[in-house]
Amino acid sequence: MRTVIERSGKGNTRGAFRDVTNSTHNLATGKNGVVNVNKRKVFTVSENSAVLPAREDDENRSLLPTRQQPAPEVTIPKLSRLQDNVNCVVQPNRSNSYQYSGHVDDIDERDADDPLCATHYVQDMYQHFRLKEAVTSVRPIYMETQTHINERMRSILVDWLVEVHQKFKMVPETLYLTINVIDRYLEKSQVSRPRLQLVGVTALLIAAKYEEIYPPQLHDLLYICANAYSKTDILKMEEIMLKALNYQITIPSAHAFLVRYLKAAHADKRIVQLSSYLLDGTLQSYNLLHYLPSQLAAAAVLIARRCVGRNSWSPTLLRYAHYCEEDILPVAKAVLAEKSCASNKELLLAVNKKYSSSRFGEVAKMEISSDF
Repeated sequence: MRTVIERSGKGNTRGAFRDVTNSTHNLATGKNGVVNVNKRKVFTVSENSAVLPAREDDENRSLLPTRQQPAPEVTIPKLSRLQDNVNCVVQPNRSNSYQYSGHVDDIDERDADDPLCATHYVQDMYQHFRLKEAVTSVRPIYMETQTHINERMRSILVDWLVEVHQKFKMVPETLYLTINVIDRYLEKSQVSRPRLQLVGVTALLIAAKYEEIYPPQLHDLLYICANAYSKTDILKMEEIMLKALNYQITIPSAHAFLVRYLKAAHADKRIVQLSSYLLDGTLQSYNLLHYLPSQLAAAAVLIARRCVGRNSWSPTLLRYAHYCEEDILPVAKAVLAEKSCASNKELLLAVNKKYSSSRFGEVAKMEISSDF
C-alpha cells in the first residue's frame, strides 16, 4: 500500500489557492510606511513566494484605512450539527473582545476589478456552501454499519492517499474530494477489507477527473496498488460508486472554506502553511467527522493565528466566517487532541512527512500551541 509513483507528463501549475475564484492580494508599502493600494500581488502558495499582507490587528492602526463600518448584529450558527439551523444573535458591543470591537475590513474591495475573484457573488457562493455542507457530509457514526472494516483501516487508507496525492502533484481540492467520496460511499455500502484500497484508488480517480487538468492514467493507479487489481476492477468500481452517490460529486470542502477564511484572516505565508497542515491532518480522523467542513477550516485558522502570536479571531473573520471565537474553540481543542493521538501512531506519517519539507516551511516540526 506504500508504493508510489511520480506522475509523468506536464506538471499541474494551477495555484493551490486560486481554485475557488477568490484570492488575497498583498498591500505594497511605499515611502514613510504609507500603504499603496494600487500595487497588488496575487496570493499563491509557493515555496518561492512570500506573502506579506496587511494585518488588521496590528498595533499601529494608522497604516490601515480609516473607513469605519457600522457594527451590525452578527448571526452565528451554533456548534452542534443537529442544531445547525438554530441561530444565536451576538451583540458586538456586549464584549470588550477584539473580535467585536476591532475594525472590519472589506476583503473583496481590492479585487472588485478582477473577474476571476467573482466579488459580485462570492458571498452568495459561500452562503450556498454553508447550506450544502451538511447535506454532503456523512453521518459521523457510519462505521458502525461496516462489519469488515473499522476506523483504523480508514485512517491508514487516508494516510496512503495523502502520500499518493502528493506524488501525483494534484491540487488540494482533489484530496478533500477523494476522502469525501470514500466516506459517502462507505456510508451507503458494505465493503470488504481486501476491496477497501480499491474503493480508495477509485475515489481518487473520480476526484482527479473532476478537479485535475491531467488526471492519472489507469496503469499508474494499478502500479501504486502493486497490481492488486485490474483495469476492469477499477472501472467497475467507478460505475458502482457513482451510482451509489447518484452522481453527486460537487461538494463544499473544508479546503474551499479555508481559502476564504485565510483571506479574511489576512494570512501570511506561515499561517497558510500551518492551517493547511492542520486541516490536512483532520482528514485522517474519523472522530472529526462530527464537525462540519467550515468548522474544521475555521479551527485550523484559529490555531495557526495563535501559533504565530496573532489574535485568535478578528472582526473580519467574525463577519465572513459567521463563527465567533467561542464557537470554534471546542473544535480547535478536538483538532489538537486528534493530532496528538495521530502523532503517536507510527503508521500515520504522511501528513507530517509532507509538511516537514522546506516546500511547506517545515511547519510539521513546529510546536503547536495548545493553551486554550
